[in-house]
Amino acid sequence: MAPSAPLQPLGYRPPRLQIRAATHEDLPVITEIYNEAGVGTTASYDLEPVSVENRRVWLDERINGGTPVLVAEDDGTVLGYASYGTFRDKAGYAHTVEHSVYVARGARALGVGRMLMLALIDRARGDGVHAMIGVLDADNEASVHFHEKLGFVEVGRLPQVGRKFDRWLDAVFMQLTFPAADPGDEVQARQAAVSIAR
Repeated sequence: MAPSAPLQPLGYRPPRLQIRAATHEDLPVITEIYNEAGVGTTASYDLEPVSVENRRVWLDERINGGTPVLVAEDDGTVLGYASYGTFRDKAGYAHTVEHSVYVARGARALGVGRMLMLALIDRARGDGVHAMIGVLDADNEASVHFHEKLGFVEVGRLPQVGRKFDRWLDAVFMQLTFPAADPGDEVQARQAAVSIAR
């Protein structure tokens, strides 16, 4: 006798996730997710809820800077988003980015965060990023383990650098490093291609 499939609640349907670029139409949901999953917890050190206009400025900065904001959508409903941007505002950090990922309440056991991060990592690799940095609250063990499963390693811990909910918070730096490549290789490859074309 063949093993039976595990029972699911009546009406259960597995999510059919689509990962796509965020648009301005997504901003109300992105704002709601961030205020609940970020501002409402220690996942972000923002202390006050943000407005849709705040997220509009943030999204425009990402788009104008050529960095991604991805959303995970299931049947027209945005369940989470992920992004990366500048790690530090110095030219020498151009190949390093800092990322974030937030998932809506009720969707955190569906693999949404993992799908978003895999897509973001793939995008970073394609963009020539050398290192991705996640700055996590040290007490958020679930997030630390989540990043470890994706290949991130802890590279630093800053004790008591944040304060939220009337307590001091430690920050953990998690890093994913892509295979080293000389940024000049791409220039040389283009020059070689031009020479061959001549």
